[in-house]
Amino acid sequence: MATAKTATYIAAIGRRKTSTARVRLTEASAASFIVNDKPLEKYFATKDLVRVAKESLEKPKDVKDYAITVVVKGGGVHSQAEAIRHGIARALSTTDETMKSEVKKLGFLKRDARSKERRKFGLKKARKSSQWSKR
Repeated sequence: MATAKTATYIAAIGRRKTSTARVRLTEASAASFIVNDKPLEKYFATKDLVRVAKESLEKPKDVKDYAITVVVKGGGVHSQAEAIRHGIARALSTTDETMKSEVKKLGFLKRDARSKERRKFGLKKARKSSQWSKR
C-alpha cells in the first residue's frame, strides 16, 4: 500500500463585485501561479492585470515562495484580478501576524463592496429616466 503525500495549504476566499476567487497557498521551493488550470500570464491578457493579481505578493517584505492555485468565477477580468489579490492577502494574513499588519497597511484586506446598482421599474437604468417635457 502506497502512502499518499498530503500537502498542507492555506485557503482563503477573495471577492470583488460579482467575482469570487478561491485561493490556495502551498509552501514550495519555487513560486508558481495557476488560475483556472492555466498559468497566470496566459489567463490574464495584459501585464497590468497580472500586476494587480500579484500585488499582495510583491508589495509586502519577506514573502516566502508559494505554489498558488486559484479558482475564480464570475465578473469581468479586472474584478477577477482584484478578487485574486484580496484572496491572497487574506491567506497571507493568516500565516503571520506581522504579515497581516503589512498587508492591512497596503489596503489589500479591505473588501471593496461597490457593485452595480439594480434597475428600478419605470426607469431605463438604475437612475436614468425618460426625458421630461413640460408641454
